[in-house]
Order: sequence, then C-alpha cells, then structure tokens
Amino acid sequence: MSTGALAIVPVRDGILPLGGEETIAEGGGSALLVGTGVETAAREMVVQPAGRLLGWEAGDYRPAAWAEALFDTIAPHAAVILPASPDGRDLAPHLAAVLRRPLLTGAIRLTFAEHGTRVEVARRGGLVGELYETPVPVVVTMQPGVRGVDPSVEHREQPPQLELLNLPFSPTSSSGNPELVEIMPPDPATMDLGEAPRIVAGGQGLGSAELFARLGKIATALGASLGATRVAADAGWVPFERQIGTTGVAVKPRLYLAFAISGAVQHTSGLGHPDHIISVNLDASCPMMTMADLAIVCDARALIDELAGRLLSSTDVET
Repeated sequence: MSTGALAIVPVRDGILPLGGEETIAEGGGSALLVGTGVETAAREMVVQPAGRLLGWEAGDYRPAAWAEALFDTIAPHAAVILPASPDGRDLAPHLAAVLRRPLLTGAIRLTFAEHGTRVEVARRGGLVGELYETPVPVVVTMQPGVRGVDPSVEHREQPPQLELLNLPFSPTSSSGNPELVEIMPPDPATMDLGEAPRIVAGGQGLGSAELFARLGKIATALGASLGATRVAADAGWVPFERQIGTTGVAVKPRLYLAFAISGAVQHTSGLGHPDHIISVNLDASCPMMTMADLAIVCDARALIDELAGRLLSSTDVET
C-alpha cells in the first residue's frame, strides 16, 4: 500500500470543476483526470501534481461503472481525494464502496503521518472543525475554496506529461449509474455562488435591503449571480450564502461587478482572480478600485437606479 495520495478530478468537456486544482495541490501526490476532454483540462491546469498526472477519457458520467473500472488503479493509494463539487460528491461514495473504505466528506485539511492519515473536516455549516486520525486507507472530499492555490508556487517549470489510461470499461457494467435525461443550464439566481462565471456584488455603501433586491434583479437581467460583502450579510440585506470572502464563499468568476465595495482583504482574498473586474465607488483610491480593470467614480446607488431603468420593466423598478 502506497502512503501517497491520489487526487481524482471528474472533468466534463475539458472543464475542471470548482476545487479541482485545490484538491490536487492539497494531496501533494499523483492526480487522475477522468471524464471527457481530459487532455484539454490538463493543458489548462495551473497546479501540477508532484507525482504522475494520469488521464482517462471515460465518456459520459457513469459513477458506478467508473468506480469499478478504476479499482486496480486507485487501490494502492492510502488516500483517494476528490473535490466536493457535484460530480466529486457523487463519485466519492461509489469509490468508497468498491474499495470498502470509510468516506470523510467536507475536508478542509489533509496531512499524512507515519501511521495514517489526518483529516480535518468542517461541520455545522463550517463553524466547527473535527479532526480524524485514521490508520486505514480513506476516501476524502475536499471543500472548495478553503485552501486556494498560488500559481507562482504551485506551477512547475516542467509539468509532468499526461499519461492516458486505457481501462477495460463498459458503461452498462453497473446498475448504479444514473440515466441522463437532460442537461439544463443553471439559474444564475440560485446556482452555487462558487461556480458562478459572472457575479454582481454590493457592499455596505448600498445601505439597504431594497437596494440589494434591486441589484439582484439587475444581476438576473445580466445573466449573473448576486454576491455581497460580510457587512451586507450581517445586516440581513442578503442571505449568508451570498457572502464572498474568507468567512463566506470563495469564488472565481470571469466577470466581477463591485458596487460600493471598498475591497477589504477579508473580501478580496475569497475573490480569486477574475478575468475582468468593474468597480463602482465614490472613493477612487480604495483597494477595489485599484484592482479594477474599469473603475467608475460615482454614486453606486445612483448607477443602480440608472441600470434598473434601462434593464428592468417598470414593475420591477418599482419593487
């Protein structure tokens, strides 16, 4: 039995899930990309595993059949780690079942000791951390956003070459596979904020739940998700699941629109590295404005009213 870890990252159409690279970095061992478009996903990775980088072009998502086909590949590893993304959370129990191992979910830290594995998991909505020390091999899901990755540290000058696996596999070999009926696009208003590609967020300067309700309608009209700072969530202007930052949700949108957000480090440390940031604030020198690709110096509340008039119906503007 190897003492190392194997990170398994489900891939759909060449896209890594939220937390995929964090899981690879935390495991510190080898990694296996499985699904569709694994070669594309490997080329896009910033983090590179310390050990081997494996890939298996397994076709459409079939968790039960994948678990059976992967048994010989993953069994030698003391810890099998997956991101706690939707596919990762679904695949993990199937792997634990075929390996006959305990499953620890929602891990925030993983270390290896001489006589086993130490896993810290988040409980009670992230308010409590529980430490498990186990001498037996385990399957673990890692909570996205708790580790983060630093490209300057994790990137290797000569990343390992992707080794493609050719496994004996039949998609119908197991009866535990779901039947794909239809893939529907996520609703930006209700999707997991950590997976949102576009986010419209507000801060303390908006000053009321009514402004946030209007900002949420603007976000929907733009095909974006609503986010907020901790002060706004603490004030009850938005639900806590809309809070971005070290004590909220870690996000990595392609586009981030910040209204009346100063850019405190507790907020920006959970922001990732958006491709584009637009900041609206009266303070031209606040941190969020200096981070922005486009900084608009004006009253954010006035701009929200203007956007509402242009994007929303008269009924939505009044409510």
